[in-house]
Amino acid sequence: MEIRPIFSALLRNSAGAILVSLQIAITLAIVVNAVFLVKQRVDTVSRPTGMDENNMFSVRLTGFGKDFNFESMVREDMVMLRRIPGVIAATPTPQVPLSGSGSSTQFFSQPNEKGNKEPVAYYGADEQGVETLGITLASGKPFAAEDIEYREKDSPALPKSGKVIVTKSFASKLFPNENALGKTIYDNLSQPVTIVGVIDHMQGSWLGWNKVDHVMLQPQVGPGPSTQYIIRAAPGQIDRVMSDVEVALKKAFTNRVVGKFHKFADMKQRSYASDTMIVVILGVVTALVVIFSALGIFGLATFNVNTRIRQIGTRRAIGARRLDIVRYFLVENWIVTSAGVAVGCILALIGGYVLSTHYGVDRLDLYFLVGGVAGLWVVGQLAAWQPSHKAAQVSPAMATRNV
Repeated sequence: MEIRPIFSALLRNSAGAILVSLQIAITLAIVVNAVFLVKQRVDTVSRPTGMDENNMFSVRLTGFGKDFNFESMVREDMVMLRRIPGVIAATPTPQVPLSGSGSSTQFFSQPNEKGNKEPVAYYGADEQGVETLGITLASGKPFAAEDIEYREKDSPALPKSGKVIVTKSFASKLFPNENALGKTIYDNLSQPVTIVGVIDHMQGSWLGWNKVDHVMLQPQVGPGPSTQYIIRAAPGQIDRVMSDVEVALKKAFTNRVVGKFHKFADMKQRSYASDTMIVVILGVVTALVVIFSALGIFGLATFNVNTRIRQIGTRRAIGARRLDIVRYFLVENWIVTSAGVAVGCILALIGGYVLSTHYGVDRLDLYFLVGGVAGLWVVGQLAAWQPSHKAAQVSPAMATRNV
């Protein structure tokens, strides 16, 4: 097949071809960057938390009255909760991971704010903290009961035991290419603590934070009068355990308020709500853009067929096969699509650059651009197939009658 007649036909009716090419270019730029953003969001939402979040829940409690004793309440509650059937473990803590609320600070690998510096989210926990969270220690061991400090008032002081458990991600930043177990780290007051356990992986409270896996557990409880309990239930028993725990907590003490219960899975879903919404919106927009682009290609191909009945009939009369007619219009459509794709690649790269420099998004992966080009070529050919097939059905006699 000669390409020259196709180019001549396109030049005679260039307005429609130019508009469709521009539509394809804009479609490619939008779709490639949108799909890239969706992939990033999906990867973010599907990240493992490192915890057994599907079987965990939390509840806040606040005591009141002159006779209220915070330490006694926590100790008695822990004994009671751990005896409830279906409860694997329980621990008190001031803040809860995945909740969007927490505390953070900075630690240094050397005293006097020297050496490597890294931020970390920290949580208080007792001797069942590791088991309650369902996390895995890559090295070291959990806190012992004698390590736990019950505080009577807020203080910037680190645990009296001088022990902490940290995530591998945090430890590797302070001590690159070293085993952090047994290492000493320092806060901004040069107070030292020793790493007695390294968590393989765990997420903290703020899932949008780029240091979300920088977590520290401290053997501290309190001070009151408020605290939260994290309870881990046996698989498949979380609803029953939540009900039993609520009844037990309300019966145990009268001089306190038992707050709402929150499943960790629900907190995770709420924390990722904006990411999920972005995925849905971008997915819908991408689908609509591709559909409208396909309709534009279909419309141009249909118009070209309807305005070239005589030309088609003439070619059929001089021996052109139906396959030749179909191939002619598919090639013509491919040329229009390719012109749009060429411009679209430039627009897509410019859009990706703007997103990365002004909005902190990762640079566009060229694999997505290649996939977008291939995808639009396929969409273009599919959209032009029906009009091309219709053109092939035109007979020489029908073309003559329509002249």
